[in-house]
Amino acid sequence: MNAARVERIWYGAETAPWWLRALVPIYRLVRALAGGAYAIGLRQPQRLAVPVIVVGNLSVGGTGKTPLVIALVEALRERGFHPGVVSRGYGGTARRPGLLDDRPDPAVVGDEPALIRRRTRVPVAVGRSRPLAARLLLGRGVDVVIADDGLQNPSLERDVEICVIDGERRFGNGRLLPAGPLREPLSRLQTIDFVVCNGGQARAGENAMRLVGDIAVALAEVASRPLASFAGQRVHAVAGIGHPQRFFASLRAHGIEVIEHALPDHHAMRPADLAFGDALPVLMTEKDAVKCVSWAESCHWCVPVRAELPEAFLDGVAALARAASR
Repeated sequence: MNAARVERIWYGAETAPWWLRALVPIYRLVRALAGGAYAIGLRQPQRLAVPVIVVGNLSVGGTGKTPLVIALVEALRERGFHPGVVSRGYGGTARRPGLLDDRPDPAVVGDEPALIRRRTRVPVAVGRSRPLAARLLLGRGVDVVIADDGLQNPSLERDVEICVIDGERRFGNGRLLPAGPLREPLSRLQTIDFVVCNGGQARAGENAMRLVGDIAVALAEVASRPLASFAGQRVHAVAGIGHPQRFFASLRAHGIEVIEHALPDHHAMRPADLAFGDALPVLMTEKDAVKCVSWAESCHWCVPVRAELPEAFLDGVAALARAASR
């Protein structure tokens, strides 16, 4: 089944075929077995000596977790904390827990941790075992840990849970994998501390988040220009993220004529991926750009985004973290 049909089933009008619906109980069983030892008390989530904030989602694909993590790092730092970030390092080759240096290799540590480290300069650790990786942060003066994409991982005890949803696509058809995009039932939202709605129209109880990207940064030199300066031009737009159409739409909103190049999420970027045989500018997401900086050309630009969030939400997260640290 191709990606286009999956998109129609999960987020469009096409009904999930019987054989996909039949696989849902198997998915439920696999999830139950994976977390069974924690559910019955044979294993216990590991507790850190500092508060843990988990950021994740219920659905497959990009919802804006990484910009939110970066925004939380900045907000907590402004409120007197010394945050660090732990991630599995999806897409990287690292097998052992490790701390990222000042020039992390996305191929080793994963593109999202590399981006977070480059943008925030706070300690970032990756590892398949989140507790082992998170403990590496404690020796770096970290007094609050943000776990990137950890809602479905019970190994680390958490003090605050934040779920990010795509405000436009929301939860699609509301079905569990593979008949729908959900990793967990929607009832899981009742146990979440904060729900963040990225784009679209936030509903009651949700915190609205808006991603703003209004500049383009050159990859091959120290230069930037307003994104609006590309208005009226044709450009190649490259996005290897969970929801590429969001990026393409943001460029069109600035009056840019977009030639779309959607790639799989966490795609390992290579020069051939950006060789289009013409001199048009190439605009890409920052997540893709971290994998291109070593061989980028003068026509390659990235569009960094920043998350705008209600101050009351950021204050609320900081208050729960502060309470947990006492």
